[in-house]
Amino acid sequence: MPIDKKYLMLHALMRLLVITGVVYIVFGLLLYFAQSTFIYYPTPVVHIKGLSEKTIKNDGESIKIHVLNESQPHALIYFGGNAEAVAFNAARFGQTFQQHAIYLMNYRGYGGSTGTPEEQALYSDALALFDKVKARHKHVAVIGRSLGSGVATYLASKRDVSKLILVTPFDSIENVAASHYPVYPMSIMLKEKYDSISRVPAIKAPTLILIALDDSIVDASHAHRLAAAFPDGQVTKYVLGGSGHNSISSTSQYYDLMRDFL
Repeated sequence: MPIDKKYLMLHALMRLLVITGVVYIVFGLLLYFAQSTFIYYPTPVVHIKGLSEKTIKNDGESIKIHVLNESQPHALIYFGGNAEAVAFNAARFGQTFQQHAIYLMNYRGYGGSTGTPEEQALYSDALALFDKVKARHKHVAVIGRSLGSGVATYLASKRDVSKLILVTPFDSIENVAASHYPVYPMSIMLKEKYDSISRVPAIKAPTLILIALDDSIVDASHAHRLAAAFPDGQVTKYVLGGSGHNSISSTSQYYDLMRDFL
């Protein structure tokens, strides 16, 4: 007795739906339980000859800070990207920002800092560092790159930052994740939101936003949305052509724009 073709097609369709469902659930579970590994890529300890290192204590953890030009009256704090060894910025930052004391923070679990990186912990460490720096310097500017832009916007919403620079920033990590994985309910799945756009009303500092035109990691639309949330006149925005998320600092304008803004 011949097998009904409609039955075969229906069976094949059901099998495809089951496989698709299983793949969806398994990958969704992977995203949920391993989400911190998508956000944080801790870097090893980096020692650079002549670069001063300090340690601050916060919440029982030791946070390593690289310091340059500490005697300068004005200060600059830098929060790097999720896989960035911030010590490697020391030489160029020292040349570019000669009028500033420079503090490069290693997140928890990065570059010799103890602990495990997570959103609220990074916020707490940023506040602790700022308060120590502000006690020594009259004005404190802040630069945040990529993941660091989330830390920087939080800090600027809680403290009197003199100027704020955001490099390849996002409106929120939740929105970035949703753009990469639109079939998953990221508002439910993500534990760490880094909701920078919600901080904007509390930020009073003049702000510079640098956007990579060809950013395949944090699409430029997220940075534009963040910039649009600021009041008119508070933000200066530049889109750097020929640059991607990781290569923006290699463009000729990158350091000049930051130096001129500060």
